[in-house]
Amino acid sequence: MMTRPLLLAVLLSFGGSIVFAQTPPPAPAPAPPRANGPALTPSLKAAEAAVTACAAKGYKVTALITDSAGDPVVLLSGDGAALRTQGIARTKVATVLKYKVASGEIAARVKTDPKLADEIKADPAIGMARQGAVPILSGSEILGVFAVSGAPGGEKDEACIKVALDLVPLS
Repeated sequence: MMTRPLLLAVLLSFGGSIVFAQTPPPAPAPAPPRANGPALTPSLKAAEAAVTACAAKGYKVTALITDSAGDPVVLLSGDGAALRTQGIARTKVATVLKYKVASGEIAARVKTDPKLADEIKADPAIGMARQGAVPILSGSEILGVFAVSGAPGGEKDEACIKVALDLVPLS
């Protein structure tokens, strides 16, 4: 007569298996939705309008529209836009979300406020204050951020945002 361990070894060697009753794992909780922000369709149209407006002036840019937490709703890089424009757009978004004003306003203040300049440099999400991102407001609440990067100067990035927002309001 075989002992239990020996019987188990024989069964397993023939490809057999022992099934133990288990409670199925609980279903995963549904992932939370993104934060409050502008809707996808108008965001896509606005990003495209900004890239097109800049392209008409010879600028190869990236347009980034985020929700209120800074997560992308649309990231659109125009043909020939440098990869780094995506990262720079993210730093502009971080500036708007941290200071609750257009990034150009902070870029202007940094020139005369050394303490703010040091704070910006020390923030790994920002690093350098740059013009080219504006808050998307719903009343006084920030619904998201619209950033453009790649034109030769933040004022030109911001001009493309203005053209886009005139065509496709996001608030």
